[in-house]
Amino acid sequence: MKTILDNPYRPAMLVLASALLLAAGCGTTTTSRTGSGAAFGAVTGAAIGSLSGKAGQGALIGAGAGALGGFLYDQHRKGNID
Repeated sequence: MKTILDNPYRPAMLVLASALLLAAGCGTTTTSRTGSGAAFGAVTGAAIGSLSGKAGQGALIGAGAGALGGFLYDQHRKGNID
């Protein structure tokens, strides 16, 4: 049984995920933070989903989770959420 540790693309995925994580916090408006969170989530979800052959589903789920995370981060930075 293959695991994520057996994936030959693992180093590239880790580099990509790290770069996107740094970019995910970029922006000063709600739209830019939500958008960058959605983009980060979509790429990460697609990468993880591709390991099980469901990259599309992973991208959709990741985009939704990333958008929510970006929005919540924005609201926290603005002081609306503790």
